[in-house]
Amino acid sequence: MVTAHPIPEGFTEIEVFAIGTALLVEALLGFCLNGLTILSFRKIKELRTPSNLLVLSVALADCGICINAFIAAFSSFLRYWPYGSDGCQIHGFHGFLTALASISSSAAVAWDRYHHYCTRSRLQWSTAASMMVFAWLFAAFWAVMPLLGWGEYDYEPLRTCCTLDYSKGDRNYVTFLFALSICNFMIPGFIMMTAYQSIHHKFRKTGHFKFNTGLPLKTLVICWGPYCLLCSYAAVENVMFIPPKYRMIPALIAKTVPTVDAFVYALGNENYRGGIWQFLTGQKIEKAEVDNKSK
Repeated sequence: MVTAHPIPEGFTEIEVFAIGTALLVEALLGFCLNGLTILSFRKIKELRTPSNLLVLSVALADCGICINAFIAAFSSFLRYWPYGSDGCQIHGFHGFLTALASISSSAAVAWDRYHHYCTRSRLQWSTAASMMVFAWLFAAFWAVMPLLGWGEYDYEPLRTCCTLDYSKGDRNYVTFLFALSICNFMIPGFIMMTAYQSIHHKFRKTGHFKFNTGLPLKTLVICWGPYCLLCSYAAVENVMFIPPKYRMIPALIAKTVPTVDAFVYALGNENYRGGIWQFLTGQKIEKAEVDNKSK
């Protein structure tokens, strides 16, 4: 006979089910879309360019976020975390690794697009590979810090998944959050802002806007902003007065990143979209060279 676990404190039955369902839908949709991006890059020769290697890096990171969300959804339906404290640490590390790699890779795409449209310089394979490796190693460095004692991973308010523990708000947390925010949110955001502003000015001069230059930065701010705001507020005030169900909302918004990124960086790219169509149908895309032009 299966024992029913109690509903986590601060949540109703329908709220737990709704959060689990939202996580599952986000995970399935994001994984399928980014899986298409990865498989198309692997199968379609025309898509295998240095610039698209950076798009691949975003897709790989976003698939990792989706896997993390799958685990969280499964645990939510169980109403408890079944993998113990060690599993919580691994889950927190994996979630942070993939999230930070996604942000860094998005900044790398912005840097590449700036040079493509503003300096007309072509990205080399060695440079693209180095940028991809750096993005993941940089993310790994920050994700491993809580395992070594700077910051800490613990259960989220629903207690069915794990992330950075913002409940204490002590000096250890504040110093880690301050450094993390600068290196993994403000600097990538600044790179994206300046790159896309320069591209926007270039497009204005030519009168030909090839893609929405404001969309990537808006995606970063809208998807990650609420979570960053919650963590930042926890550095100056005790956030435990906020009901647990409301503290889960920023995490749910952040989990939409894989789906949004797929539309911004792959499906929103005219030629990459053609490569995905070729992968699905076998019909050849007309233009062989993929130059990351999005619409």
